[in-house]
Amino acid sequence: MNAHPSDHDTNSTLSEHLAWQALQSTVAVYWPQTVGLIKLTGADRARFLHNQSTNDIQGLRVGQFCETVFVTSTGRTLDLTTALILDQEMILQVSPQRRDFLLGWMDRYLFPMDNVQLHDLSSTYTWISLIGPGAKAQLAQWGLPVPSPSQMALAGPSDAPFYLLPQTGLDLPGYTIIFPVTQQTQFQPWIESAGLEVMGEDLWEHLRVQQGRPAPGMELTEDYNPLEAGLWRAISFTKGCYIGQETIARLNTYQGVKQRLWGIRLERPVAPGTPLMVAEEKVGLITSLSPLDSGLGLAYVRTKAGGQDLRVQAGDSTGLITAVPYLSHEYYRPSSS
Repeated sequence: MNAHPSDHDTNSTLSEHLAWQALQSTVAVYWPQTVGLIKLTGADRARFLHNQSTNDIQGLRVGQFCETVFVTSTGRTLDLTTALILDQEMILQVSPQRRDFLLGWMDRYLFPMDNVQLHDLSSTYTWISLIGPGAKAQLAQWGLPVPSPSQMALAGPSDAPFYLLPQTGLDLPGYTIIFPVTQQTQFQPWIESAGLEVMGEDLWEHLRVQQGRPAPGMELTEDYNPLEAGLWRAISFTKGCYIGQETIARLNTYQGVKQRLWGIRLERPVAPGTPLMVAEEKVGLITSLSPLDSGLGLAYVRTKAGGQDLRVQAGDSTGLITAVPYLSHEYYRPSSS
């Protein structure tokens, strides 16, 4: 990790610093205050979700998972989600602030003959992430199965299972455990007895900005499409039709992405929404700043203006555009074979 929370930032707390140190050397826990989890059941669930989002859901086998993006009919971004493929159901890990919207959005596209049921699990399930190089050892210490890099694992009772994913929602090593809220009394003592540091929302937000994961209301809005947001990893260009597919395919085919999301390192803090300027011309906009390192942010930059290593003016500050691990800006090209 190249950036770190400032020791002098008044928003930083001792616990956040301890969690920061733990996730670099051993393991830290992130337990969000609210979650968004939607279950899909019914024989048509895979086809339905396949047609509703950007990734190849029908190409996945039971036990696999993927990131996928919900977009409008014009290819504008609604939310970045993770889909878990199970034997009798599918689970969507969604942004908490978009949960109600996505439930309503999907319900709009359900036809009477569709055998699909939507269930909100957000009050009955929760999740934690173990982040850091010691995450695998910690799972083993708790007696939980370690999922392979491409396959999730199940544990716990069959009527209320735990779902273990080999990812953290960031490009950082670790695992996510989705489990019933009734089992919180099991996990809380485990965390305490292992002496694990629990990170707060400020440190999670710092990591999100540092890694470059876009968030709803900031980088993921109807002002942007998922290609501009650098979410190529969550898009299949071979799956066929889905809502917004025509716009996204055309942008890729004709290399029509006009702005891209990047990291930015600022000389001094400015407010989100501050325009980025190059030679008196507006070339972009700051969308997020870390709460623990106010010189670290995310910004959209016009493609023609440049990208990594571009120097910009942001209010009374200067900034350097940087690459971030989570995002990609490579156009998809079909194999010639």
